[in-house]
Amino acid sequence: MSLRWFAKIRIFAYVRQDFCNFARFFCKSMILKLYPTNPNPRYVKMILECLADGGTIIFPTDTLYGLGGCINNQRTFERICQIKGIRKEKANFSFIFHDLSMLSEFTKPINNDIFKMMKRNLPGAFTFILEANNNIPRIFQSKKKTIGIRIPDQPIITNIVREFGSPIMTTSLSDEEDEINPYLTDPEEIYDRYKDLVDIVIDGGPGDNEESTVVDCTDNEIVIIRQGKGLLDE
Repeated sequence: MSLRWFAKIRIFAYVRQDFCNFARFFCKSMILKLYPTNPNPRYVKMILECLADGGTIIFPTDTLYGLGGCINNQRTFERICQIKGIRKEKANFSFIFHDLSMLSEFTKPINNDIFKMMKRNLPGAFTFILEANNNIPRIFQSKKKTIGIRIPDQPIITNIVREFGSPIMTTSLSDEEDEINPYLTDPEEIYDRYKDLVDIVIDGGPGDNEESTVVDCTDNEIVIIRQGKGLLDE
């Protein structure tokens, strides 16, 4: 290869990199296709950087698509509240863990029977309500001092949480004004609806249209307060 062609290739590489940087910082949002196995490492890195910078993402779970971001960022919390159209005082976001090893960092000790029950049912379509400890960021320390925990049976988001090294806050993506189809399940439709509001939409394929089952485990009791997709094995 001649030196002239080599120089042209290098110039093209620099121009391409500059364009990618421009797109990243000036485009309103992007949709990234990820697969449960062998996800694109460049896309994963972009998502992790977005979370670390206080960005908001939409992602697949084993139930509805979720809206979330870093739990330690006040601005992210406020932005998600604004997108959902709710007051900060009324926000009731859950945390997504990658597995039960994150439990002790954010919750008070739970008895062995409840832990075994959670282990039987997770990962799965459940939100478990537990007593929070003092490690919960102040923005989530409600008067009840409880926390909702999700470990979805969806490796795309749990692997991102694992690599991020911290839980992410999450709330279900829903359109409460649409009584016939209140849940958005098509990633392309989700992107069209939210591209001016969030930073990244992760396309993990069609979503479900049923919410998680919510199980209250405070006071060392097991109480189903909302029956959803998950069928609890007590």
